[in-house]
Amino acid sequence: MAPRVILGVGAGISAYKACELLRRLTETGHQVQVVPTPDALRFVGEATWAALSGNPVATDAWAAAEQVPHVRLGRSADLVLVVPATADLLARAAAGMAGDLLTATLLTARCPVVYAPAMHTEMWEHPATQANVALLRDRGAVVLDPANGRLTGADSGPGRLPEPGEIYAAAVRVLARGAVGLRPDMTGRTVAVSAGGTREELDPVRFIGNWSSGRQGYALASTAATRGARVILVSANVSLPDPAGVRVVPVTSARQMRDAMLDAAGGADAVVMAAAVADFRPVTRSGVKIKKNGSPPEPLVLAENPDILTELSACRRRPGQVVVGFAAETAADLAAGEAKLARKGCDLLVVNQVGNGLAFGTSDNAAVVLGADGSRTTIPRGPKEVLADIVWDLVSARLA
Repeated sequence: MAPRVILGVGAGISAYKACELLRRLTETGHQVQVVPTPDALRFVGEATWAALSGNPVATDAWAAAEQVPHVRLGRSADLVLVVPATADLLARAAAGMAGDLLTATLLTARCPVVYAPAMHTEMWEHPATQANVALLRDRGAVVLDPANGRLTGADSGPGRLPEPGEIYAAAVRVLARGAVGLRPDMTGRTVAVSAGGTREELDPVRFIGNWSSGRQGYALASTAATRGARVILVSANVSLPDPAGVRVVPVTSARQMRDAMLDAAGGADAVVMAAAVADFRPVTRSGVKIKKNGSPPEPLVLAENPDILTELSACRRRPGQVVVGFAAETAADLAAGEAKLARKGCDLLVVNQVGNGLAFGTSDNAAVVLGADGSRTTIPRGPKEVLADIVWDLVSARLA
């Protein structure tokens, strides 16, 4: 049976972006009922929602009253997705008001509820809005953090609606977990994740790097967000869209990543080092492009980069903080992984094979997760989001 999704639409200018989200949902087999607030129809009309969803638009609690729509819709849904969630709508949902069909549906829903906020920065940062968001999260809703970028007019800052494709990915992850009626298990937690591959410059146009695409780290970040966590993603040279609800900190080199991860770890309950960090860097960097001049080049002298995972493990900033490392090996060598786990001092080490078309740049992964307590968890090859969810299962158990 097709998953049943209620798409609630708030009265914000970014309502037009919900049209793309609706298209993605219907094209992938979801049965979508659009429930806009009355003022949301000032931005996108009823005919548009009906045409894109293939269903009549539900706007009036009094229409078809014999079917009791304000109760039926929430009870029958597998997911309620509110896009955009305005400051006003978040406030009314937190207060338990039911002045229109959408807020009544939110009160009767017995399935996961995901809010994608969008508003001006001042409204998002206002203590009232932050209190409403905290209350909704505490009750079990997933409230994604807004993106940082261009807002209405010339304004720019946090408050921009995440991209529709990333909201769609978050919604699919919530549905896949099947957590109907359950409070997201990472609500109230803060996690720091690294992703991508660091680069060490030789000159203004060349660098030492690796093939990491950052997909596994981004999967870890996005799945944590859909499980209710506040996520800080330190991203090294990744060309992927920002996951919905995730704060992204861009870096280039290993030393920049070290500083950013130590800073993020200060307030984190869990830290996951999924990035491929360069072990070495050039001792000197040329200020101009190094050119061929007919004679042998100068030998390249390298220095070791800081061991970020070991430092994070040794200097935990919070009691009970869980630290997770990744070990990319060109052969399935668990003995080497166990030695690395002991040497690095982390709680969990995800050992995965890379190279020859495996892991780097692909959408799937396989691994064995080694625990400092002697546990072993085998994760068969599958989507990187599945691996990420299993890692968070292990982290959540340790945090609990």
